[in-house]
Order: sequence, then structure tokens, then C-alpha cells
Amino acid sequence: MAAALERSFMEICGFERETLHRFREIAVNLGLDALPGGIKFPDSAGGFHYEESGKLLSITSNRFIHWSASGDTVQLVEQSLDTNLLNNALRLKFTHCTVLPGGVNIQETLNNVIILIITNQSVHRLVLPHPSRMYRSELVTELQMQSVFTDVGKLSLQDPSHSAVIPYAAGQTGALSASTAWLSHQGECHYALALPAGGIMVVTLPPHDTQGSVSLVELKRSTMMQRLAGWMPTAIRGGQIPGELALSLAVRELEDDSFIFALCQDYKLRMWSFRKQSCLMEADMLEYMPRSKGVRYAAGQAHRLRLAFSSTTGLCLAVYMAVPQSGQFTVLQLVATDKNLYSLDHISTLFSVQETLVDFALTSTDIWGVWVDESNTTIVRYINYEHNTAGQWNQVFVQPPPEEEVHIGLDQDPRETYLEVLFSPLRFTASAILKALQIYRRGSERIVDLPWEALKREVTVAVENELQSSVTEFEFSQGEYRQLQVEFWSKFYACCLEYQESLAMPLGLTVSPHTAVVCLLKKGFVSFLLPCFAVDHLYLSCDEYLYSEEETAIAEDPEAGRDVLQLVQCLRLIRDAVSGEMAYEMEKALEHLQSPEKAAEQVLENMLANDSDNVMDNIQDKLQDVRNPAAAMMALLREMDLEADSEPSVEASMTPGQSLAVRLSLSQLYGSSAAVVVVCQAVCQMAMTRALFCRDLLILQKLYLRLGDNVFLGGGAQLLQLQQHLIPRSSHLLSSYYLLKHTSQSLASCVPVNIIDANLQHLSVLELSDSPTLSTNRSVLSPQTVVELFYQTVARKVIISQIYAQHQNPPPGTALLLWPHMVSNVVQQLAQLLWPSNPGFQFPECLMANCQYTQLQEYVRLIGPWCEVNVGSSRFMLGQCYLANGEGQKALQCFQEAATEVEKEEFLVRLTGGEEEESASSPRLQYYHKVLRLLEDVGLPELVIHLATLAVTEAINDVRSQAALWTRIFKHHLELGHNSQAYEALTQNPDCSRQLDCLRQLVVVLCERSQLQDLVQFSYVNLHDEVVSIIESRARAVDLLSHNYYELLYAFHINRHNYRKAGTVMFEYGMRLGREVRTLRGLQKQVNCYLAALNCLRLIRPEYAWIVQPTAGAASERPGASPKRKYDGEFADPVKRQVDILELSDLQKEYVLARSRLTLAQHHPPSAAIAGSASAVEMVALLVQTGLFDCALSLSQTFKLPLTPVFEGLAFKCIKLQCGGEETQNEAWNWLAANQLSTITNTKESSATDEAWRLLASYLQRHASPNARHHRDVINKLLSHGLPLPDWLVNAFKAVDAAALLRLYLNYDLLEAAAELVLEYVDALLGKGHQYFGIEMPLSAKAPLVWLPYTAIDQLLQSLNESQTNACIFNKLQDKLDGYHKLLDQTTRRRLLIH
Repeated sequence: MAAALERSFMEICGFERETLHRFREIAVNLGLDALPGGIKFPDSAGGFHYEESGKLLSITSNRFIHWSASGDTVQLVEQSLDTNLLNNALRLKFTHCTVLPGGVNIQETLNNVIILIITNQSVHRLVLPHPSRMYRSELVTELQMQSVFTDVGKLSLQDPSHSAVIPYAAGQTGALSASTAWLSHQGECHYALALPAGGIMVVTLPPHDTQGSVSLVELKRSTMMQRLAGWMPTAIRGGQIPGELALSLAVRELEDDSFIFALCQDYKLRMWSFRKQSCLMEADMLEYMPRSKGVRYAAGQAHRLRLAFSSTTGLCLAVYMAVPQSGQFTVLQLVATDKNLYSLDHISTLFSVQETLVDFALTSTDIWGVWVDESNTTIVRYINYEHNTAGQWNQVFVQPPPEEEVHIGLDQDPRETYLEVLFSPLRFTASAILKALQIYRRGSERIVDLPWEALKREVTVAVENELQSSVTEFEFSQGEYRQLQVEFWSKFYACCLEYQESLAMPLGLTVSPHTAVVCLLKKGFVSFLLPCFAVDHLYLSCDEYLYSEEETAIAEDPEAGRDVLQLVQCLRLIRDAVSGEMAYEMEKALEHLQSPEKAAEQVLENMLANDSDNVMDNIQDKLQDVRNPAAAMMALLREMDLEADSEPSVEASMTPGQSLAVRLSLSQLYGSSAAVVVVCQAVCQMAMTRALFCRDLLILQKLYLRLGDNVFLGGGAQLLQLQQHLIPRSSHLLSSYYLLKHTSQSLASCVPVNIIDANLQHLSVLELSDSPTLSTNRSVLSPQTVVELFYQTVARKVIISQIYAQHQNPPPGTALLLWPHMVSNVVQQLAQLLWPSNPGFQFPECLMANCQYTQLQEYVRLIGPWCEVNVGSSRFMLGQCYLANGEGQKALQCFQEAATEVEKEEFLVRLTGGEEEESASSPRLQYYHKVLRLLEDVGLPELVIHLATLAVTEAINDVRSQAALWTRIFKHHLELGHNSQAYEALTQNPDCSRQLDCLRQLVVVLCERSQLQDLVQFSYVNLHDEVVSIIESRARAVDLLSHNYYELLYAFHINRHNYRKAGTVMFEYGMRLGREVRTLRGLQKQVNCYLAALNCLRLIRPEYAWIVQPTAGAASERPGASPKRKYDGEFADPVKRQVDILELSDLQKEYVLARSRLTLAQHHPPSAAIAGSASAVEMVALLVQTGLFDCALSLSQTFKLPLTPVFEGLAFKCIKLQCGGEETQNEAWNWLAANQLSTITNTKESSATDEAWRLLASYLQRHASPNARHHRDVINKLLSHGLPLPDWLVNAFKAVDAAALLRLYLNYDLLEAAAELVLEYVDALLGKGHQYFGIEMPLSAKAPLVWLPYTAIDQLLQSLNESQTNACIFNKLQDKLDGYHKLLDQTTRRRLLIH
């Protein structure tokens, strides 16, 4: 509902919270000397408002310049309520000069802003560019704009075009007093000065863009004279009477003339024509003063004159006559008659208070005045001079000064309490605190610019150091230390009070004729006057006003209005009767969330017990006059309740089809730092006032209950209504306004960049980061309150949109920008946005978006016990705060509590929307999904598991959500190492695809963590084949040495007693190792794999002891080839794979081959790469080459390979040793050590050659072959290298196959050895040494048949016969054979006879 407004206004001080000196210092030195005995004028101030400051689309909307003059210094500040202005403060210091009263005037032209300044010795002109010329485009999108003072440093203010010396100033006998200045239509600057002896002098500067000299005109009643510069005027000769001394000057240009109005010391108002240089009118102001007798003889010194012009009323003058014990305003209208004569029509005569007038302003309808009483208290009032027959001034409730004493509770720390009061946004300016700190430090060092927080630290250090330095005792009680703290902090607080009072001294006021904004210009800051709401007006009005009122805007019925006024009078009595201690107790009860009703009851008890002035009796008497108290209370409560009829939308559009210029202007409206502070402090002031109002009303209601039927004319029905409805509503409003007051005074925290980034990440998870209610724009204020932050980032856009929507077609004039109407709407709507009982939730959402977690947590705490709106949203926000502070369990509890309100509250509804994949889920499930994502983003897996488990119970009929939740539970259990719980969650997942994904992840993660025991022992009900498939695919896809998936699969099958599959896995592992890992480590693993495979097959029955070995087809043998398509892209025919069955013997062979490869690689590492793919035949050759004859023999026997390569290789080694040197001997020991030598004890030290021959002999002995083939191979090898045969070898071979030995001799042309062998062989047949040739019985008739290799012997004889050198051997052999043949013949004959 719209709040009712009264005629009164309220002062809102826009305190700065930064100590930065923004003023640009410029000294203007014209080389003048100070005048002797100069008069010191009081400080003054004024303002200038741009012509188009009330137009929305203007670059100067809501823009003005205010100035203050003190001695030789003028400070100018340009301010805007829409945008922040850069370089907007200027301080001019005129050396040895004093600025005259009325000596600062500002005017604007189409292209320039011109500032005219008058001192007692000079006149000055500053020509600055007009804002419309600085920003020529209609569309200004900058958040900050340059002030007109930006380029003032480029001006040379000492130049004649900007400054001029008053020609006769050095010779005058008196001091100049009043002055004024104006700019003519021709561009000339005129400076009017009241001469000490009477009359007016006008100094004129030519237009700034033309050449010319300074001219001087003196206006007198007797004659008019124009002098050139330097000529002595008659005023110095005393040509005027002192009574004509002008005390106040004002100028108005009408048509082609300038009229100078002078209010003189003799109470006469004179009007001069500058063009005619003559006095056109003289009026005696005493004629308008009813009690003017005797006044004429008392010279007036404080008369003031103001002008106001409007198109409807013309030119009006307001004359303030300062007479002893009273003051009077006379409002006159200038009327032109025929023959160019002028007269004054009396409009109104108004009497003011007796206090000292500081300044007043005249508008087309009102007079605004500011006074100071004897105690330096500021008084501001205004009155409508046309329609106020009673002559009663309207009130302006000025900002009260800070409390002289700070109440400190027993449970409060004095330092914290004083710091809270000192640095509250409402009480002290930074300048006052800074000056007090400088004095408190006794000026030891000058304090430079300090940020707000740094200033707070400096104050704390300064007071604590002062306290410590004053302590002489080393030990004292806690109470004594507390007393010392209070003493020193109160001392510093008193110093701040003194400086704050000085800075709050009013210097003037300015009223905009275009926007009706009223600014009170003080020494240290500027305050704004805002319309007062009806409730606040009643509570704040002084007694004389309150008792004189007969109606109020709160109630339409006169009877009800009188009841309301009577009730408010009672509330005022209660306010005055509540002691400071009781007020503090009430405040603490609200802070600690105690019942306001019980606290009010205690305050009432205290008031009744300490009613020494009979206040309660007086209240009781007044209550008797209230006819219907329940209706009056209801009217007051209804007026204070800020519950909105409809919630404003953040995304409210302004008006369809509006121009871009309008949208841009509205986007900046009331967006400057000054406007932000004023609006938010107005809300704070309203909250403070109404909190007291509700407190007193609650106490009064408790009194009503106590008095009962004595004051209730309606009887029990009204008492029941009071108890059941009115008191609870008052209690609720009290808590609400306390919340607004607390929030308005809470400063926003500075947030580090990393926290902001993390918060943006969280908001993006919640899908709130791009919401129009959230913004990262920060104010230039540092620091700012959280309400200022909210207004600037969120609320202002909403409010301006709503206000503009009420003006569907605003005129291009000033209707939209009238300050009293606009600011009251803005304040009311901002308070409604902050009101906790409204459904909107933008304020907590803004705090969350800007990382103000401490303030948000306090906000939720304060509304918790009594606010029934947005309960779930508040719990969610509290959870966010706990989450940011690292209190995850508390956050989870809050999130769970908020879930019950998901479908009921707008914020939670918006939070749960927007996800397309979750749109089919219930709102509560969508909420859980958002919170789960948030907890995941923060990194709290335990809480994710807990909440997801809870959410599963909500998703009984939603299989898709169940699958997603179980997947989340599985994922985070797995991350935490809860393997069993992760497996359990996996088995609960109803989605097969998700279940398979989780299973795959479980396998991979547990393998990476080497937690294979858990992985193998899980039961995998209905998932056995999937697990095997996953592990197999992983095993075949990853590096063999980095991961152990084959070993895992082997353990998996072993654990389930599936030995054949276990053996198959290990065999495949070994095969891949042989192909892909041709290193010593790979060969070692391959041997172990084959051993494991053998063990597995030996554990099962023989008929099942086999495995399947797939053989790769041709298609997959091409590297990079597609398994589905041919090289030309066509689909390939299905490949028929050959399947090989491997039995135990096959695995044994593979094992022996693998072991041989390993043995080779161990003795000769470079061979590892070759051995990995070598066949059995190739391996034998490699082993023989390396000297591993034992291994080569074993391999040959396993694969049933001939042993010839082994014996030939060993024979060759013996040959090399036989022929080699010492180095060869040393190297031989390495490979000899790798073979098993016979354990024959040999006392003689043997060489490597001997050991090699011995090894060869042992092999020939152990590995006998039919027909002594191995011997033949060895002998053949030896003979081929020309090496003599060792006797043991010859003896061994001839005992087995002497004929073969003979043929070998013949083959290598060893005739002598062959002949010797034949001779021995013949002797053996004849019985001599037959055992050496393997002949059991020699030649005899009874013995078995014997034979000779005649073919070989014939060849031998032939060869010997052909050789002349062997004739002797030939003969000997021939003889031996002849003898043998004879004996053979005899033996044969006997044998035949026997048989």
C-alpha cells in the first residue's frame, strides 16, 4: 500500500565513509597585499541547479553544484544523484583576499558554466565547458562521468580574461560587505558590490571570448557617474549617508535591463536599473512590519534578500528583517506599471522564530529557512507563503547529534561498543573521526588518507596506547581495567562529538526550482531533505505541533483521526518515560531473539515502579479520551506494515517500445553514490523511528491489558482483539523494523577475489549466476552497508521500473524527477523489498551473490523465530553461509529443512527450474540435484552421500533419478575409499548402462589403488560376466607393465576355482609379454605366467586340462586396419578365426621355451630383444652360441630336436679354446659355469680347455645315440678344423663304430691314422685288444661272425699304394691283411667242419 505523506520533511545526512581528500587545490595570486583591519565574514554556502536538471533525458538530470566560502577559500563540488562524477571537487584559494558575502554566483549558457567570484580586492571568472558539450551524444553509457571541473587546471586564473583587481580597493576607508554578480545576455560579467558608505559599484568584465578592458560603474541616488578604471569614486569622499549601506544584494535580468535590488541598513529596499544607472524604486520595509515603532532607530545588520521568478507569478522578492527579539519575512511581487514605473504588491508577511537565521531560500511557493539557536542546534522549517493563513511553519526533522553518552551493558566490551557507535553509518563522518584522532595523538604526526578499516585500526591503537601509557600498576582487577577502558574511550568519543558538531554547523541551503530537491549545506557535508511519512511525522513532531493538529492522513474519519492523535500523544509520553537502561534492555531482547512482548512487559513494570512524575497517571487520563483504541491501533499498524500488495518483478520491463535513451536514463536514475547513501539512510532512519514507535505501542498495549475495562469502552471484545491480534502484530512489526534497522547499519565485507570466483562457480552450479537480480557491480563507496549494496546492484532497477510503469506516458518535462515524490516512492519500495514478510527474496539472494555470508547468517538468525515467509529459502541461504564457513554438517541440515518448502516459495521454485534433463523429475528431486551439485562443487563427498541417500527415498517411482542418485553415491563412496559401500551402491543402481559404467570405474580405480583384494572378493551377483569382460578389455587395452589386469583376472578366477580360465588368462598374458615386452623383465613375467598356467591345468582333471588359443586372422594383422571394413571402405566379410586347442604338454613346451629365453637374456642381456620371438630351433642356436649347452640340450629334447647343433657347437668351443689364448680361456669360464659339470674329483688343476673337453665327454656319455652319431658329429667337427682327435674320443668312438671312424679318417686324408686303426682293428679281431673295439669275442670257429670294412680298407690301400711316401705302411698293412686272411680261411674251414 502507498504510504501517507505529511507536509513535514526529514533530514538525511549522506556521510562519507572515506577519508580521501578529493579536492583539487588551486591558488589564485594576483600579487595583492592583505588589507589592514579586514573584516572576517561568516562562512557561507550556496548552490546552483542546472536548467535541465529536472529532465530525464538531459545530461544534467539531478545534477547541481554546491559551494562554501570561508575567508580566502571557496570550495566547489559538483554532484549528481544519477552518476558518479570524477574530478568533481575544487578548492580555490585567493591569496590575501576575502570572499564577500554573496560573492559566489554560478550561471550557465548554452556552451559554458560560468562561475563568478567576488573578493574584497578582486573579481574572478571561471569559464568551464557545459556538460552537454562535454558529452554531445544523447546516449551516455558510462557508469562515471567527468565533472565540469575536470579541466579547470588548464585555466590560467591570473590572466586578465579570468581575474581583475577592483581599481580603488587599496584606497578605500571601509570594507566591502554585500555583493552579487550576474552574466548578461551579451556575455559580460557584472559584479555588484555594496560600498561601505552607501551606494553600489558595478565592475564589468568583457565577454571571455572578446578583447576589452574592465569598466566600473557607481550607482548613487543623487547622480550617476561612470568612471574609467583607476578613477576615484565619490563614495570614498563620503558622498552617501551610512543608512544607505546595502546589506544584501540581488539581481534579476528582465527584458533588456538588469535590475539590482538592494536591502539597505535603513530598512529601505531600492531597485536600480543598470542600463539607466538610476534608482527606479524605493520601498520602506517597515511599512510591512506591524510592530515597527522604534525599530528604525536600531540599524539592521542581518537583513536578507532573495528573489524567485516563475512564469506564473513573475518576480517575487522575500525580505527578511532581522529586528531584536524577532524576525519577519515579507514576500512581495514586483509589478510594472505604465511609464516604466515599478511597484511592489504585498503577498504575505510571515513571522519566524527568534533564533539566528543562517540562510533562507525563496521558491515560487515556499520559503525555506535554516536557523541556529543558542545551543548551536540546527532548526530548519519551511512555509507556503500563499496558502498558509495560520502562518504556521512546517517542520523539518533534522538529524539529531550523536548521543553524548554511550550506554555499555555489563555483557559488552567497552572498546567494541564505542567502535560500533563511532563507525556506525549514521553518526560520525570520517573527517570528524580523523580530526579527533589527530588531536588525540597530540599532533605527533600528520595522518594521511586512510581507508575506513585502516582508520578503525588507527583509532583502536591510539586509544589503547593512551590507556597502556597511563597504567602505573602491573596488576589490577578486570573491573578496574574495564573502568579504564570506558574512561579513555569516552574521552576520545567526546573529542569526536566536538568535531562532528563543528562539521554539522549549517552554512546555507539550496532549493532546486526544477526538481524541488532541498539540500542543507553544512560545514563538513551536505544533507538532503526528504518528505516525512505520516507515522514518522506524528512520532517525531514536537508537542506544540502535535497538540495543534486536528486531523492526520492516517485516518480518513475525523473521529478516528482524533483517536490516532490522542494515542500518539500517549506514545510520546511513554517514549519520554522509558529510561536509557530499559531501552537498552529492550534492544538486547530483540537482538537475542527474546519475546518482544515479555520485554515490553518488563519495561512497563519498571515504568510503573519508578513513576515519580506521575507519567503513567497522565497516560491513563489521556487514554480515557480515546473512543476506539482498537481502531486507532489498527490504523497505525496498517500504516506501518510494509507488506506489499503485489511483489515487484525483478525483470519488470519499463514500457514496450520505449526509446534506448529513456532506458539508459532510467538505468542511471538515482544510481550515484550520493543517492545510494541518501536513500538507504532514509530507510534506516525510518526503521529506527518506527522501531521506537512499535516499542512504545507494544508497551501501551500491555498497559491497556493491565487497565482492562477501565479504559476500554467496548469492553471484553476489544480486549480480546488486543490480546489475540493487535499485540502479536505489534510484536511482529517491532521485530521487522529492528531487522531493517540492524541491516541498514551493517557494513558489507570486502571479499577477496578468490572467494568471489568460488562464489560465482557455486552460483553457476545453482544456475543463478546470470539471474537479473544478481550483479557484480560494486559501489565506489568503501565500505558500504549491505542495504546500499542491495539497492545499487538489485533494488534500484526494480524500483525505477515500477515507478516508471506508473507513468505510462511521462511528459518530457520534470514530472518524473520531482524529488519529494520520487524519493518517497523509492524509499517506500526499497523498504518493501527489504521487508521480511513480503514474498520477494531478492535481498538475501543479493547477499549470497556478493559473498556477504556473515551478514546473511545474521539476517536469517534474526528472522528465524517470527518470520513465516520464505522459511525454506532462508534455511537454504543459511546452508549457503555454513557451506562458505566450512560447516558442512550444519549446511546439510539446513538444505534438508529447506526441501519441504520447494514447491511453495518463489526462490526455491526458480532454483529448481531450468534443467531440461531434470524437468521430468519432481521439484523436490530437482532441488536435491541442485544441492548435490553444489556440495560436489564445494568438495564434500560425505554430505553428498548423505543427501543422495535421503533423495533416493523421494525417487521411489522415478527410475531415472534413482539411477542418477545411486551413481552419485557410488562415485563418492569410491572417492572416499569406501569400496564395500561403493559396490553396494553399484548393485542398487536400476539402470544397467549406468551400472556397467560404475562397475568399469570400480575396476579401474581399485586397480590403480592396488586394492585388488576388495575387487576380487566382491560377489558380483549377476555381474560376473560383465566384470570379466571389463577386466579383459582393460587388460588388452593398457600397457602390460604399468597395470596388472591379467593378474587381477587370474586372481578373480582362482578365487572362484575356475582354474582353466585362470590358466587361459595367464597363458594369454605370457603370449602378449613375449610379443610386446621383449625385455628381461618381460621374459621373467612370461615364465611366471606359463608356470601359473601349468599349475592351473594340473589342478583339474586331465580330460579338462586344455585351453583355447585364438589365432589372429589376416584382417587384423594389418596395423591400423578397420576390423569391419576393407581398405576401399566396403564392409569386410566376417573373419573365420582358427581355434587351437592347447593341452598340458603344449604348455610345458611353451614354458621350457620361455625359460630358455629367460636364461639366455640373463646371461646375455642384449639377446633379450631377439630371444622374445625366437623359435625353438633358433633358440637352440642362440643358446649354443652363448654357451648355454645344458639349456640347449633340454630345449632340444623337449621339442625333439636333433642334438647335432649342440655337440657341434660345444666341439667348436673346444677348438677355439684349444687354439685360443689366455683371454679366450678367461671368457670360457663364464659359459662353463652356466653348465653342469661332472663331479669327478681331479687333483690336478685343470684349465678351461680341459673343462670344456670334459663337458663334451660327459655330454657324449649322457646323451648316447645309435651308431654313436654324436661322436661322429664331434669328430667330424674336430677334423674339419684340423684338430687332432683326443685319445678318449677316438677310443670311445672306435669301441662303438670303428668303421665309421675309418671312413672319417679317409675323408680327411688321414692315411697313417687310418692304417694304424686298421692294424689295431685286425689285431682286435684276432684277439688282441678286442675289448677296445666293442668286440665280445675274437675270431674263432665257435665265436660269432666278425667282419672288416673292406670297402674303406680297399680305399685306404689304394691311397697308400698311390703315395710313394707311405710304401712302408702299405706293405705293413698288406702283410697284416694277408696274415688275417690266412687265419680267416683256416677258421672258416673249421667252422664248416663243426657244422
